[in-house]
Amino acid sequence: MKPEQPVIQGKDLRVVRGGAPILDVFSISVEEGEVLSLIGANGAGKTTLLQTLSYLTKPFEGQVVFRGRRVGSDCPVLTYRRALGMAFQEPLLFDTTVFDNVASGLKFRGLQKSKIREMVNEYLELFGISRLRGRSARDLSGGEAQRTNLARTFATGPEVIFLDEPFASLDPGSREPLIDDVQNILRRTKTTAILVTHDLMEALRLSDRIGVMDHGRIRQIGSTEDVMNRPVDEVVASFVGIGTVVSGRVVENRGDTFSVRVGEREIESVGRFSVGETVGIYIRPENVTLSIPLFQPDGSSLQTSARNVFSGIVRSVTPMGFYQKVHLDCGFPLAAFVTRQSVQNLGLLEGREVIASFKATAVHVMKKLPQPHYPGP
Repeated sequence: MKPEQPVIQGKDLRVVRGGAPILDVFSISVEEGEVLSLIGANGAGKTTLLQTLSYLTKPFEGQVVFRGRRVGSDCPVLTYRRALGMAFQEPLLFDTTVFDNVASGLKFRGLQKSKIREMVNEYLELFGISRLRGRSARDLSGGEAQRTNLARTFATGPEVIFLDEPFASLDPGSREPLIDDVQNILRRTKTTAILVTHDLMEALRLSDRIGVMDHGRIRQIGSTEDVMNRPVDEVVASFVGIGTVVSGRVVENRGDTFSVRVGEREIESVGRFSVGETVGIYIRPENVTLSIPLFQPDGSSLQTSARNVFSGIVRSVTPMGFYQKVHLDCGFPLAAFVTRQSVQNLGLLEGREVIASFKATAVHVMKKLPQPHYPGP
């Protein structure tokens, strides 16, 4: 049996403005029923890539393939566009009622009135705006307008939905419930979607895979697990919130585990690297546990299964929403997330001596590259 083709593929996509490339993507694809998020800082090229894939950006080099047919030759551009739905950061609503806005795309497609009414009522209900059906779009709040916009996009039953920062301009009270609703609707309808966002948590909630972009290139693309815990370089590590990024040299190889000397300390990890290799070490802050030394300053009194146990000094404590980020000096810089209650219970003030521990499996190691690495998907 032949494997199913991706719904959309982009190949050798390149956009040049003012003589300089602003997009240079070797390959990208999205599978049936998958939600792929493109994340990165402002100006990373996320929206340009989305607009190129949707044929809203011209001219561009390369090709877009829809269900195995090249758009613009085997597949007419108009046919391709009719298969897409798009929602942007700012809702572009008609000066009419909520019902008529959601119905507009269905009317353009020439559906019967009874079918239009059925589809509109379904998505008004799914997006929690049935009570607003007769309200003018001019009288909607920002959250209500975006719900109307998304209901209109989903109601047409597109084969692929492109979402360009649809939650970015909303206040938290409107944003969080809407993200939950979109997540549930995507799962229910099994709609293929590409989401552009600069918000990592948003991408993690909605996505099957994540692509991290920087300067018009895809630095890494993969499952949320891979990207979050196994970044390919320091740019990706920084964006996905890896708290600790240090380099060292492999000093011992024990088969399935090895040790890396960082300063005067040795960090143990799982895997296979050769003695003498220079490597980069990445440790997520939520994988680091802090405690107060009771007996031995080297932490030997701790009852822990962690292979890495170090004494350290608190250098600073930074509020990070629900958590506090503790910056430590353990002979190398180390970051940990703790709750506000833990900060109080452990007395985590600047200068406080603590024990930091983390498992060997929590340490991601990769070869240190002399030049920036731009992997393909």
